[in-house]
Amino acid sequence: MINEVGRAVFAAGEFLTKEAQISITTGAVSGKNHEPSEPGAPPNNDTGYLASNIRTYKTGPLTAESSSEAEYSAALEGGSERKAGVTSRSFAGKTAEYGPSKARQGPVRVEFGDSSTPARPFMQPAAEKTRKQAQRLVQAAVKIVANGGSL
Repeated sequence: MINEVGRAVFAAGEFLTKEAQISITTGAVSGKNHEPSEPGAPPNNDTGYLASNIRTYKTGPLTAESSSEAEYSAALEGGSERKAGVTSRSFAGKTAEYGPSKARQGPVRVEFGDSSTPARPFMQPAAEKTRKQAQRLVQAAVKIVANGGSL
């Protein structure tokens, strides 16, 4: 039973992953004609790095996790504000003294002055959009297995 329902949980995580990738790539133009998305909207695909680094992992017999592994994912999802002269927060979550640094700073590098990157969420909206479908899938799997069947 655990294996069968675990497969449904993983498939539900894959729904979220695919939805997040689609939200980034739909209508986006890469390269010379790339235009950033509006704040509050999912980021527009440029290099493909962000979308290709969203993955689903099985984390336990009945658990799965969908996550974005691009260094700047958190800054896009929740926004980022960094102030010059004190510290800069890299999009990988590390802090470093402001100025030349070996810490990866993601797509926006602030040299002087103040800057903010408004949120361009893509994981949370994908989770909200796929939540009911995922719940139905897992409930159906439990029902099938409880009645002696298999997926």
